[in-house]
Amino acid sequence: MPLAILALAIGAFGIGTTEFVILGLLPEVAADYGVSIPTAGHLVSGYAVGVLLGAPLMTALGTKIPRKRMLMALMGLFIVGNLVSALAPVFGLMLTGRVIASLTHGAFFGIGAVVAAELVAPHKKAGAIAMMFTGLTLANVIGVPLGTYIGQTAGWRVTFVLVAALGVVGLLGVAKLVPDLPRPEGVRLRHELTALRDPQVLLAMAMTVLGFGGVFAAITYIAPMMTETAGFADSSVTWLLVLFGVGMVGGNLVGGRFADRALMPMLLVSLGALALVLALFTVTAHHKAAAAVTVTLVGALGFATVPPLQKRVLDHAQGAPTLASAVNIGAFNLGNALAAWLGGLTISAGLGYTSPNWVGALLALAALVLALVSALLERRTGAPSRTATGSVRGTPASDEPADPAARAAVRG
Repeated sequence: MPLAILALAIGAFGIGTTEFVILGLLPEVAADYGVSIPTAGHLVSGYAVGVLLGAPLMTALGTKIPRKRMLMALMGLFIVGNLVSALAPVFGLMLTGRVIASLTHGAFFGIGAVVAAELVAPHKKAGAIAMMFTGLTLANVIGVPLGTYIGQTAGWRVTFVLVAALGVVGLLGVAKLVPDLPRPEGVRLRHELTALRDPQVLLAMAMTVLGFGGVFAAITYIAPMMTETAGFADSSVTWLLVLFGVGMVGGNLVGGRFADRALMPMLLVSLGALALVLALFTVTAHHKAAAAVTVTLVGALGFATVPPLQKRVLDHAQGAPTLASAVNIGAFNLGNALAAWLGGLTISAGLGYTSPNWVGALLALAALVLALVSALLERRTGAPSRTATGSVRGTPASDEPADPAARAAVRG
């Protein structure tokens, strides 16, 4: 893999850390500003809304800008947002900083996925996307627990300063390592919007919302589920989240590897297994060891769907993939918000802390149904199928990226 993908992974690590670290620091932030915990929770929902709005907005603004320059601009905005959060004297300004940082999320991952795919040979594209997303998964294993610890001991503002510093490292990495890939000729915003009408692109995005939403239906309420139902101490929740993050890392790498060989079978197997594991979580949540194993499996199976879904969007939005890729990242956050809301409704209805697992299982099952529909539709319409090497049948697969600048980056 080219070193340029390492630079993208560093940026992804910083973005993943700032998104999730606030979950462990809400009490400190609320106490500092004198607001309630639910009010401080707007820092989480505000970030999610910013991702949804920022993905298409920032990508549209970047249609006339070379991708490397746009990635650098996004990292610069990310740094500003986190510094505003770190230095904000009032809660409203802190929320503003969170929203500023979130605007970069969808566009960075969307454009970054396109760049990563262009830097490698066709049969390595899903693996390249997975390597970039490894930064996001590692954030949940290293960045979030470490940031939470630093915030609780040295102050939450120090955490956000350090996250901004990660953004500086990511910016310098992009500037130094990512090649100057030319903007595709003839691509306009209307072409990007046209790609969103493709039924396969829409199906992949719906699978993203439902599949990863299934994961967050359970994980959003992991703290009360593990402490009240499984009997873990409050201090154990951090390490359970680390196990979840470890599962995410493994699932992401496995998903990327096998999606390059057999994308739809990988997607069908991972979604089916995810639905089954989430259903079993309603039982295993009552036993400590089984619950810990299940949390890891949920992370692994959930993130095993990410590289194949992202690659499927790129495959079916060829010629104008950037906006579709970025909007698909926003779809993850839409799924997170929808699933968390549905899971909360079941708890409020008195169905218990394990009830969100049934919500997650049903969402994952719905995603599996859509995957089957997508596969049947592709077979019925006679769309060009891709070989294990990623090339269209009848077209020789190359070991080199098509773009000259990308070939130079790989060789360098």
